[in-house]
Amino acid sequence: MTQMLNNRYCPGCGAKLQVDDPNGSGYIPPNALARAVEKQHHSVYCSRCFKLRHYNEISPASLTDDDFLELLNDVAASDALVIYVLDALDLYGSTINGLQRFVGKNPVLVTVNKIDLLPKSFNSRKLENYIKKRVKEQGINAIDVAFVSASKNRGIDELMASIENARKGRDVYVVGVANVGKSTIINGILGAVGEDKKRITTSYYPGTTLGRIAIPLDDGASIIDTPGIIQKHQLSSFLDPSDLKYIMPKKELRPITYQLNKGQTLFIGGVARLDYEGPKRGSVTCYLPNQLLIHRTRTSRADAFYKKHVGGILQPPKKSEPLPLKQHTYTVKEASDVVYSGLGWITINQPSQISAWAVAKNDIIIRPALFGQDQGVKSE
Repeated sequence: MTQMLNNRYCPGCGAKLQVDDPNGSGYIPPNALARAVEKQHHSVYCSRCFKLRHYNEISPASLTDDDFLELLNDVAASDALVIYVLDALDLYGSTINGLQRFVGKNPVLVTVNKIDLLPKSFNSRKLENYIKKRVKEQGINAIDVAFVSASKNRGIDELMASIENARKGRDVYVVGVANVGKSTIINGILGAVGEDKKRITTSYYPGTTLGRIAIPLDDGASIIDTPGIIQKHQLSSFLDPSDLKYIMPKKELRPITYQLNKGQTLFIGGVARLDYEGPKRGSVTCYLPNQLLIHRTRTSRADAFYKKHVGGILQPPKKSEPLPLKQHTYTVKEASDVVYSGLGWITINQPSQISAWAVAKNDIIIRPALFGQDQGVKSE
């Protein structure tokens, strides 16, 4: 049976196929392998990818952080173009710290995915300048910044032109954290050049790609999809897979502005909270997944409200067991975004004193406001 595998790899996640460990990556039931060989199928998917593609079920993967780092080390040793994919809705959470040592001297084309989910106040020039500043702080001099929506096939042709102009016959490595849409971008490129049969597994579950997936190009080079590094400070790292649908937007964000009095609190599901502590009255604009419910209450009642309703009207989490929230206090001196890694952001529209609460290890950062204030005001 093992001889049938002949060093074959799953085209969906890149894991080496095996029949010995049902809990390991790349596992395929022996009878499924035998049927595939009998029917001379060239593409044989592991059990994990088969379930994901056909039933949207996810199984845990056994790839470790060391496995990820070993795979990325190959990039610096290669003469290649690097496509660094960022999530337009989570620029901080999708940043790979220390990426410079992995890419070496290779040119880097920054690609910002999921722009179809940004609100209409999206200003590409302002966002591009912010991203260039961020990657420069990482020690990376990007040759360009491309904006795409892989799921809507927007910007793919322009991205392909940039890739061809920059790669000069070399391999192309696509790198990014889990769930930024690397595989979807590659599938968009393959679809544009008529290679749909080579599509790779995609989903909103982190860690779908488990190993390198090399897709040959006509000139002998390859596009190489690498595993997504799972950021342990992102909210998805703390949620049950069944709760991920609450924090993964599928449609354009609909910003909502709240007029808040001093001593009022907004709960974002059961995973985040914002206390408005002054001045007497101000406004905040929420840029959060549309399916995520926001509830307002008095700060003096907030702890009791959370204890009573978490797992009920405050979802996620769906389970009654709450995720402990940690308080971070900020003095905001200008219009700023309070960013919850892997969730979204709330713009504080004026100088204010606030407390932002998040799951204990879920990062919060403050950045200059990147979007204008939108309509959809809710008063007290």
